[in-house]
Amino acid sequence: MNSFSGIRFKKETAKRFQEFSKKHFNSHTEALATMLDFFFYNEISPRERLGPTGRTIEANLKKRINAVIAIMRDMEKTQTKPTVAMIASLFQLEERKNKPLIVEKKFIKPNKK
Repeated sequence: MNSFSGIRFKKETAKRFQEFSKKHFNSHTEALATMLDFFFYNEISPRERLGPTGRTIEANLKKRINAVIAIMRDMEKTQTKPTVAMIASLFQLEERKNKPLIVEKKFIKPNKK
């Protein structure tokens, strides 16, 4: 059987570690060994930042998408709708009014009364 060794931790840190290891691992030894292996194999330090998190990336994407939507709405209001209205007015056929044709006087027959 393996022997155990005592390590001193602050109470708050020990409680956090115990809750974490109970949630994800079968024993505290397995939890600590897995964490050490993770840092060793990935050659990273637990103190360095890994970059933006999913939440910050999502927030940035939402901002950019909202900006694109605003640009498209502005284009629709200022460019697309007026252009479509002008083109539609060009292709609309208006009914002709029945105006009498202008006829020269020499071709008009005088009315007999």
